Parts: sequence; C-alpha cells; structure tokens
Amino acid sequence: MLAKCRRFFSDRGILEVDCPILGKEAVVDAHIDLIPATYGGKQSCYLHSSPEAGMKRLLAEGIGDIYQLSHVFRDGELGPKHNPEFMMAEWYRTGLAFGEMIDETCDFIRLFLGSMPQETLTYRQAFLEYAGIDPSDASEKQLRDLVPAHSGVQTRDDLLNIVLGLKVEPRLGQNKLTVITDYPPSQAALAKVENGTARRFEVYCEALELANGYDELADARAQEQRFVEANELRKKMGKKTLPVDRNFLNALKNGLPPCCGVAVGFDRLMMLRLGKNEIDEIVPFPLSIAAN
Repeated sequence: MLAKCRRFFSDRGILEVDCPILGKEAVVDAHIDLIPATYGGKQSCYLHSSPEAGMKRLLAEGIGDIYQLSHVFRDGELGPKHNPEFMMAEWYRTGLAFGEMIDETCDFIRLFLGSMPQETLTYRQAFLEYAGIDPSDASEKQLRDLVPAHSGVQTRDDLLNIVLGLKVEPRLGQNKLTVITDYPPSQAALAKVENGTARRFEVYCEALELANGYDELADARAQEQRFVEANELRKKMGKKTLPVDRNFLNALKNGLPPCCGVAVGFDRLMMLRLGKNEIDEIVPFPLSIAAN
C-alpha cells in the first residue's frame, strides 16, 4: 500500500519530500499535545504531530505540489483507534480548487477501500440530520442535554465536538464516504474563513475519521493570532503552552502560494481495508504491546 500511495502521487506529478520529525517549536493546537524530547540534556524539542510546518516552508520557497508519508506523534492518544505514533499521508496542491482537493482525497482513500460512493454534508446539515440541532444557534443547555455525562466541559466548541463524536460521527460514512465541510470559524485551525465558515473538510467511512483538509490560510498575522488564542485556551485547560514556530510564520510572511492541503491516516485506512477494529492490529509494534 505504501508503493500504491507513492504511485498515486507520482502519477499526478506530486513530489515526495522528507521534513524533520524533531523541532524546537510547534504549530500550536489547543487539543493536540506534543511528545517532548531533550537534546544535550537541556534543549527542549518536540516530536511533530504533522509535517505541515516544514512542508509549508518548502511551499513558500516555490517547490510546488508535494507530499510526505511520515510518522507523526501525539501525546496522550492511546486506544482502539489511536496510537501515540502513527503513519500519515499529507500533501499540498497549488493548482487544485477546494472541491477538486476533496475529490482527490476521496480517490486516494479508494486506493485502500475500492470503489464506493461519496456524499457531502455541511457541518450544519450533519448536526441537523443526526443530532437534531442547529450548531450555529443551539443554546448551551441544548448541547449539554445531548451529552449529560459531560457536565464538566467548559467551552462551546468542546461541547460541539462531544456532540459530534457521540451523536453525529457514528452515523457517518455507512457504506460510503461522507465529506463534512463548512466548519464553524472557531474550528478553522489552519484553514481560511470565508462567508462565515471555515474552508475545512473531513472525510469519514464507517464512522471513522480518515482525513482532515484545508483551503490553507496564508495570512501570517491571522495565523499568529490563532496560535496565541490556542495557547490561551491551553492555559485554561490546565495544559502547558507551546513555543510558536516562528520559521513557519516567517514562511507565511514571505508568501505561501494559494494551496489546499490534507492529512490522511494511513493506519486507519489499513484498519478498514483489512476489517480490523483496533489500530494495534495494524501497527507493527504498537506502544501498548511494546510497553508490556
């Protein structure tokens, strides 16, 4: 399957790159925790959660369409669908429109799963259909009533994510690929925001999230502000703040070409391809086994 992935990209003229896994700074996300490392006993570093920052620095240098098959790392993620270290296919296209990027992502997924139909729902449509609420104007009480076991959750976005995970996601991608688009601006991450919605998409199959893609934000000032806000939220959540990747922000200042990008979980695709329920059955040496 690794060979098939490489042919998929080669046939489209997308160049393979190899960005570093270890870095001193981070692309800050309130909900993604990095695994720390030290160099020389004192220099703090982090294992990356995505090759995105390095790849965008290359894009700003004018490299063109690129991909990376990379091991990535996320702290605290261990369970049936999560391993702290996993394989990700990530690529960026400078000549594809947002809708074309969605279609190309679904074609990549079909490498693993074969021919299957695809549908597109907006974030709002998915909530209306499967949770019975409008996420744009639902009251906090309505959200809490849907997930009463999570009374300690503080932010509206966290409540929406729990409703998504418990009420919406289990219904997505049944015998098809379901694409969710038009996320709330507060969940844009590294995507552009236009007409009140984030230019972001996710792809699901059999209730499993497989891909997360963006019409990439190129505004360095807006991106820096999002990092600041993410660190503030980390503080409120009792987490450590992360050092902002200045080289990444400088690359945006120098000029990131208009592009779309997506990250796809290779191991999850293999789970579906082989009919397995746990990532431990796919990863050659899962941490839960190695630790024993």
